[in-house]
Amino acid sequence: MKKAVLILALLLLLKPVLPVVDYVVNYDYISKVLCVNKDRPKIHCNGKCHLMKELAKNSESENPISNNKKITSQETVFVFFQEINSFVITPLYFLKTKRAISNYSNLYSYKSIPVVFHPPTVIS
Repeated sequence: MKKAVLILALLLLLKPVLPVVDYVVNYDYISKVLCVNKDRPKIHCNGKCHLMKELAKNSESENPISNNKKITSQETVFVFFQEINSFVITPLYFLKTKRAISNYSNLYSYKSIPVVFHPPTVIS
């Protein structure tokens, strides 16, 4: 089943290339028999005109264009508007309070000792 799907996918992908492969394989037949410009050898067409016709036919079969259908498109743009109410920032007033009297005194002192204490080594 997987192989069948893989083969189908490859055929769909290679379908646009099939006229080119056919041109390469049957180059002699196309350049001598099917070429439209074989009367004018100065053009050096060599069957490329037939290849272009086949490619055009292939692309037309993939994307059929109908002249009867008129494609009209109309765009509608929706704009949503919401009024933003302005706001006023009211200043906050803090009451000035008296500074609390603290009995804190700076009794902290620091003495720098350059010698680092090492515990005694135990010999056992």
